[in-house]
Amino acid sequence: MSDTQPAPTHDWNGDSGTRWAANLARLDLMLEDFGNAALTAANAQPGEHILDIGCGSGTSTFPLAEKTGPDGYVLGIDISRQLVEIARAATPVGAQVEFRCADATTTPLPAGGFDVLFSRFGVMFFDDPVAAFTHMRRALKPEGRLAFVCWRGAQENGWVRLPMAAIRNIVQPAPVDPDAPGPFAFGNRQRLADILSAAGFVAIDIAPFDTNISYGRGTTREEAVDDALDMAFQVGPLSRGLADQPEELRAEAAVAVRAAFAKQPGDRSVLIDGAAWIVTAQN
Repeated sequence: MSDTQPAPTHDWNGDSGTRWAANLARLDLMLEDFGNAALTAANAQPGEHILDIGCGSGTSTFPLAEKTGPDGYVLGIDISRQLVEIARAATPVGAQVEFRCADATTTPLPAGGFDVLFSRFGVMFFDDPVAAFTHMRRALKPEGRLAFVCWRGAQENGWVRLPMAAIRNIVQPAPVDPDAPGPFAFGNRQRLADILSAAGFVAIDIAPFDTNISYGRGTTREEAVDDALDMAFQVGPLSRGLADQPEELRAEAAVAVRAAFAKQPGDRSVLIDGAAWIVTAQN
């Protein structure tokens, strides 16, 4: 999930969860390349058992289940009731998939029950990341694998940097601790490596992955820019930065951000640079 300030756990069953569910198509388009890169890194095999952490609506869970096949099993866990309900409703008949609304950092998990721990942007919100990864690692089989994608720093991601720079003379966002739980908590490569090592993982590999994000969409250039602006006002750093601001200030910010988006390339979406880590490790 993609705000610069971490949402409280309960908020994913409130406003944040509702907004994410309402913007699923936009967000899946935005995250598609990153998710595919993480799935490639996971290298799921037929018959494997996989835990999908922060599975959301199942966008990554279902491809994992296709790879593991009828003899495999994928458990998707997410704290958002709204997203888990969407995932359950979309589950194909006969698929070896289960969804659980729970906190993966504390929910009971079978010791040594999984071949792979996987996540698409679902592991950056842990209050105590070492304890969380330690808990989840216990659910891995010996020689089991970890594979996930997480954001690099906010300033490396144009989809954050661009709109926030556009409003800096209109509203000043509150300072953010870069190590606090939230989308960019793992931006520091060495900190992330230290967390995973302290949790007991070995053979840790943290590789940069950069791509152009398709932000918003439309049948024309104008529609794409308008859609990108609407998306930025609904989810992400801009939505939080302007949440409590008066309407006239929000309107001024909208003009500035739309102008910034209009300068970006893209015909049916606004193309903005995105930067993540593809992380793999072993038990």
